[in-house]
Amino acid sequence: MVQLQVKRGDENQFLFTTSVDAQVDTVIQQIAAIYNGRLKVDRICLEIPELAEHGISLPPNMQGLTDDQIVDLKLRDEWEDKCVPSGGPIFRKDDIGRRNGHAPNDKMKEVLMKTVEESKALISNKQVKANVCVTMEMVKEALDQLRGAVTIVYPMGLPPHDPIRMEFDEREDLTGTQASLQVISEDECQLWWAGKEMQRGKKLQDFVGKNEKTKLVVKIQKKGQGAPAREPLITDEQQRQMMLQYHRRQEELKKLEDADDDSYLDSQWSDRQALKRQFQGLTNIKWGPR
Repeated sequence: MVQLQVKRGDENQFLFTTSVDAQVDTVIQQIAAIYNGRLKVDRICLEIPELAEHGISLPPNMQGLTDDQIVDLKLRDEWEDKCVPSGGPIFRKDDIGRRNGHAPNDKMKEVLMKTVEESKALISNKQVKANVCVTMEMVKEALDQLRGAVTIVYPMGLPPHDPIRMEFDEREDLTGTQASLQVISEDECQLWWAGKEMQRGKKLQDFVGKNEKTKLVVKIQKKGQGAPAREPLITDEQQRQMMLQYHRRQEELKKLEDADDDSYLDSQWSDRQALKRQFQGLTNIKWGPR
């Protein structure tokens, strides 16, 4: 099997296995699905700590308003009594006014936070160093874990306008957000290797040959952004090691240079004739007028 180390820019994303006989279209489809799935998991993992700390999301027309403004406008959160966390809520006010402040208790909060850590670890880019390939099944498993934890804490479900519920229901609206810039749809996705685009309609072997035991660094790119920067000849870690070795060598040469210094020969203790002159009474002789 061919192993692809997928990167976006200079950042590792995940490892992916395929075959040289695979169509480039199929490979791009699978890689795009995993890439966007990992982004979805990350977005949910960013929202769940807010859920654990401040409860469910307020309706859009109540977000950002002060308590007095809500009273003056006679607004009411219809989901507050429906979406109550297991074990009862604890009030923790949300200073930015996005969530209602009726948070889960500490036990339920721990369930959410522990699941977040487990799900993030499952699809983390650290799996690249561990030589573990991330699959779509692993992404789905991470999403199922998060969905299960939210269901445990909120058996009645989350309100339809909550961003976590919208992510689970595939209704997320990323318009105008930084997250929207990271998503690459399958149609816009391009795969680059060795400074060349792997063109659709061809097989992987048309670019990398027929050797199945191959490991490649490929870069995922959005259509229209041009070719990504080539991989450096040496990594940052290799450069650091080379600089460290250079400084060590410089120190060694300096010590050798100091060891060759013969200025000590002018010292009194190194004079081989000193003992002879002492016996002859020729020490401490001063030349000059009395």
